Amino acid sequence: MNKADLNILSDLFFRHFDEVALEINKLPASGSVREYFRIKSDNRQVIGAFNKDVRENNAFFSFSQHFKWLGFNVPEIYCVHDNQKYYLLEDLGDITLYKYITENRDNEQISTYYKKVVENLAEFQFLGFNGLDFNVCYPRKVFDKQSMMWDLNYFKHYFVKLAGVVFDEQALENDFQTFTSFLHQAGNENFMFRDFQSRNIMLHKNNLYYIDYQGGRKGPVQYDLASLLFDAKANLSSEFRNQVLDYYLEFTHKNFGLNPQIFMKFFHSVVLIRIMQAFGAYGYRGFFERKTHFLQSIPYALKNLEWLLTYHKPDINLPELFKVFEQLIVSPNLKELNYEAKEGLTVEIISFSYKHSIPLDNTGNGGGFVFDCRFLPNPGRLPEYAELNGNDQRIIDYLESKQEVIDFKNNVFAITDSAISNYLSRKFTHLMISFGCTGGQHRSVYFANKTVERYLNTSGVNIRLKHIELDK
Repeated sequence: MNKADLNILSDLFFRHFDEVALEINKLPASGSVREYFRIKSDNRQVIGAFNKDVRENNAFFSFSQHFKWLGFNVPEIYCVHDNQKYYLLEDLGDITLYKYITENRDNEQISTYYKKVVENLAEFQFLGFNGLDFNVCYPRKVFDKQSMMWDLNYFKHYFVKLAGVVFDEQALENDFQTFTSFLHQAGNENFMFRDFQSRNIMLHKNNLYYIDYQGGRKGPVQYDLASLLFDAKANLSSEFRNQVLDYYLEFTHKNFGLNPQIFMKFFHSVVLIRIMQAFGAYGYRGFFERKTHFLQSIPYALKNLEWLLTYHKPDINLPELFKVFEQLIVSPNLKELNYEAKEGLTVEIISFSYKHSIPLDNTGNGGGFVFDCRFLPNPGRLPEYAELNGNDQRIIDYLESKQEVIDFKNNVFAITDSAISNYLSRKFTHLMISFGCTGGQHRSVYFANKTVERYLNTSGVNIRLKHIELDK
């Protein structure tokens, strides 16, 4: 957002409240393209929002008005700009349910909150449905087979393929058709929030509030509970999930006549498509857009997937899809994608082969340094060294007998010493240093190892080493 956009929000604030905006601070980015700002005057603070997608905005405005009329806890929309791209809404603070549970894991209040959440969810689903204008839904008014196929292809293109999983395209497409035909039987005659997870639930003035429902539509009642209970980084235990599930079934049966047996017939299959949709989002936001925090959710989602397939594998014939799942679950690269922040600077050191590709920096920091070792003497061309690699002493001795290798190493360390010292002083959290050679076996491995030795005992530095070719 540029200065002109900020001026529009400031002017909107002044025209509505007749007060001057003294501060406008951008809030951290989320998983959408919407931008949010906290706007303060002497007397109040509100949230200013900008989203160029007018149809999505109109869905949010319409749903908010309807839910407010029903007395649901959603943010109040104060005013909307004439172009419908800018608007001001109630500030619900910064404490999400996710933030609360991660900071209070053993607090009994968490169970109380989740019971209240599922009660509110049922009200959205069964009461919020009545009188809602579904014509404003965006991009579709029903979570039908077309919507499901969008999610499944999102999963395929932005996660499965980027994760390097091998599969039969037509066989997987056949399984998608089978899967969506089964899921369609679950029905779609209730309001589906679409992204009902702990980051979209706010704790404000001792009450629970709900945001981010602009993607709502008609859909199966199982979907939003699946989103809540299998929210990846919330990392709920299976015992706790079962307790909340039982409470939801009891509450909805008593108050809305929900049939628990029919609900459970489809529940774990709906959980599966929700997990697949989430994987697609993590892949798109993490691998493609390079937003690190989405990658942190992948190991948790893999754990949920493994649990589901172990204890509640859907009784549907989906052979190719289940093969894909098996590859994802055992993938060491995916399980290592947990870049939870550590104290100090994590220096990731990698050796690779230029026959393949330069390693991507999955933390979103742009790749750090990539050093090309191919101009240096190559022991791999000599028969006596061809079967060895950079871990072997004979290769180390050979390379260190060459002055150009010593000079290159000294030049590399002059650069990395300066960078690491600077990053530590600025409290940066990640630096990636990659060494490439022709085969990724000798020179690159040697330099990666020497770099590890240089910084292994440096105060404040955490070392991660990966030899891409040797690890294969």
